[in-house]
Amino acid sequence: MIKVTDSAARHLLSLLEEKDFSPAEKGLRLLVEKGGCAGMSYAMQIGSEADGDLVVENQGARVFVDEESLKYLDGCHLDYVDALNDSGFKIENPNAARSCGCGTSFEPASAEKAPEYDPETMDGEVCGGSKD
Repeated sequence: MIKVTDSAARHLLSLLEEKDFSPAEKGLRLLVEKGGCAGMSYAMQIGSEADGDLVVENQGARVFVDEESLKYLDGCHLDYVDALNDSGFKIENPNAARSCGCGTSFEPASAEKAPEYDPETMDGEVCGGSKD
């Protein structure tokens, strides 16, 4: 299951209202695509529910996740953070072996092998890999 925090729900409802969309018809589509600095990347867009989607609702705000993306997102938390240095939707993903510093890219964890990175130099530090 995916958890949508109250902060993320409030911001999504505000965003839908700003764009004159009905929360009954539109929501946030959360998906995973190949690419990014760590192998897989998160994508988000305003969209409608599609057949086979997992639909998560909080306070009337809905998040849609397709079956393929759910393999990488099951158990994650979607939050909205408003800070001086960075604002936006943030994903805390227990299925990520490592995340890039940009926060939009991750390497999926694999039960068969240990991640091929050094957490001291790569995990969340620099977009694209090493500190060099």
